[in-house]
Amino acid sequence: MGKLSLTGGARLVGTVRSSGSKNSTLAIMAGALLGKGRTVQHNVPEIGDVRTMMDMLRALGVGCEELSQGVVSIDATDIENTEAPYELVKKMRASFCVLGPLLARRGYAKVAMPGGCDIGARPIDLHVKGIQALGAVVNIEHGFVEAEGDGLRGAQIYFNLPSAGATQHIMATACLAQGVTTIHNAAMEPEVVELCNLLTKMGANIRGAGTPTVRIEGVKELHGTEFEVVPDRMEAGTFAVATTMTMGDVTVENIRPDHIEPFVLKLREVGAIVDMYDNAMRVRCNARPMATDITTMPHPGFPTDLQQPFAAMLSIAQGVSIVTENVYERRFKYVNEIGRMGADIKQDGRTAVITGTAKLLGAPVTAPDLRGGAALICAGLAAEGQTDISGTEHVERGYENLTYKLCQLGAQIVSNPNDIERESILV
Repeated sequence: MGKLSLTGGARLVGTVRSSGSKNSTLAIMAGALLGKGRTVQHNVPEIGDVRTMMDMLRALGVGCEELSQGVVSIDATDIENTEAPYELVKKMRASFCVLGPLLARRGYAKVAMPGGCDIGARPIDLHVKGIQALGAVVNIEHGFVEAEGDGLRGAQIYFNLPSAGATQHIMATACLAQGVTTIHNAAMEPEVVELCNLLTKMGANIRGAGTPTVRIEGVKELHGTEFEVVPDRMEAGTFAVATTMTMGDVTVENIRPDHIEPFVLKLREVGAIVDMYDNAMRVRCNARPMATDITTMPHPGFPTDLQQPFAAMLSIAQGVSIVTENVYERRFKYVNEIGRMGADIKQDGRTAVITGTAKLLGAPVTAPDLRGGAALICAGLAAEGQTDISGTEHVERGYENLTYKLCQLGAQIVSNPNDIERESILV
């Protein structure tokens, strides 16, 4: 189990670069299965989830290798195996999205039910209904989803909820279906648009990505290509929260301003000074943040993946804030842990009322999941004294070299403090 020891109180100052987007990378890696030939991704983050997806592709008999730092090659000309093993799928939900591309390429796929962070119900029914609408026969039993289809056909598909994962999955699968597929009430996340951009470069015919209606005209085959992964908006937002909580001054490079606009508007409400540039933002804060309310929604609403870090910031804000989580009902698992540090957070269902306290106090805590772990790190940076965080392997799934980057900004962090045989990262 990963561990970090933080000594709070240091202002974060300097410049940091966001890595490639975790969510975009994983969708693109699954989408690369559709192409005959080699697809090369650039700006790929070195994180746990990417390593898991690479292992997944290799288990399918697909050529997958890291050419250099941040550059991954996937050659799906031949797909030897159509069954995705449970040992890998259980580690992260995104691996389930190989189901549709395998089905489209080989006419059959068997994938274990997905795992990942326990943040609430993330049903696969939208994925399954979409694949069934394209003409596949789907059987779910013994923890596996099995799909078979002798030639997929375009269809009209309506999502009850605008799910980013389901939109990406069905959009990719429909690229090789005969005829036209229209997805109604599609998710509009930037990662959906980026997957569309990749598939288009591979020869797909897609219109409307980034709007509620996506139209896919099927083609006979796709080919390999080269593609640059978009910057990670969640990582950029986490740095911005940590900077605000420590009253720091940090410039975050390699960002897409249009991707993080809803978050930035809320950050300014709490008193942070945010200057936006073409591909960077400077975040400064000179005083304790002010209270505000946030409600998570699908894009372009406030992103659920930044709810936990933002709530950590509101725990030291002046006044009372209300956080409403409309996407995943168990995204408040961090509440008890940050409460050990003195935060006053009262949760009732999907709502949390946060009464800001002047300061947090360091304490031993455990990261419950990926973004909850990031929230505890932000809290520890602002807390008085030492905070020991266990379970940080969750954080390593989605953030590239987060500890190192924070230390470069002035944070005082020791990695794996009880492991005397390993080099600690300490500034």
